[in-house]
Amino acid sequence: MNIINKILSPSIYHGHNKKPPFFEGWYYKLVSANQKHRYAIIPGIFLGENGYAFIQVLDGSTGNSDFFTYPIDQFYASNDELDIRIGDNRFQLDNIVMDIQNNQNNIKGHLKFEGITGWPISILSPGIMGWYAWVPKMECYHAVLGFDHHLSGNLRINEQEIDFSNGRGYIEKDWGESFPKGYVWMQSNHFSKIGICLTASVATIPWIGNAFQGFIAGLWIQGELYRFATYTGAKLKDFSISDQQVHMVLLDRNYTLEITAERNGTGLLKGPTRTAMDMRVAESLTSTIHVTLTESTGNILFEDTGYHAGLEVAGDIPGLLEG
Repeated sequence: MNIINKILSPSIYHGHNKKPPFFEGWYYKLVSANQKHRYAIIPGIFLGENGYAFIQVLDGSTGNSDFFTYPIDQFYASNDELDIRIGDNRFQLDNIVMDIQNNQNNIKGHLKFEGITGWPISILSPGIMGWYAWVPKMECYHAVLGFDHHLSGNLRINEQEIDFSNGRGYIEKDWGESFPKGYVWMQSNHFSKIGICLTASVATIPWIGNAFQGFIAGLWIQGELYRFATYTGAKLKDFSISDQQVHMVLLDRNYTLEITAERNGTGLLKGPTRTAMDMRVAESLTSTIHVTLTESTGNILFEDTGYHAGLEVAGDIPGLLEG
């Protein structure tokens, strides 16, 4: 697949013929129908001096996490669709098959996804990155593959059989050389109605020997996407982080988006740097996000609270706040 088609297909593996340092990971968020079980499953690969494929599993209810590694030769990726195989595990856009067995863990099952809608893709704006997706050698690229979709199937995790039928899912991915030096990321698709999702991030972005504070936020409301990003000309009017919450206000000519995320208990994941998967990333799957979307006239179009939210605050936060 040529480079243009690859940029227009953000879900697929971008690492064919890449030289280290390089990482790529897909993030599958799973919440059961009774909302008692919340998991993030992250398959990926790290190319470096001691490269390997991996699968991370985060139990958002307990904060427990596991990091399973595999030799590079046990990693397979299709050239033209999302089809990743790591050992006996398989990850696609509409289903995953898990089969991890070692001395400490046993994870096995099959989940299917229905009604997947990702961030819109066009020539001028190939997904959530906008025109930045066309910029070569960005430190980190990002994609949203599924805002809010229906789950079916079961996972057996050690001695626990978990039924995810009629649960809700979300899928995104990252790839590049490293995670940002400092960033905040948040997401929820558990609002009062099905078909609503909020995803937002603020990060320190390297740029031509310097760096800037970049941001992206998308509020997807039953088929309509409200976008606020550095590349759309929106402004980050207010941005603060405390031990209790993350607050931001974004605005453009037509709308103001106010987001308040309440920080909660976290589990520890591993994120990529240029040398290893050695960045400590504390992620919560039990946070809440209050969202208000207001027209320039002052009319409130949307106000709601999202639950079971993913929230990460990682790296050089003082530097990120300074912008």
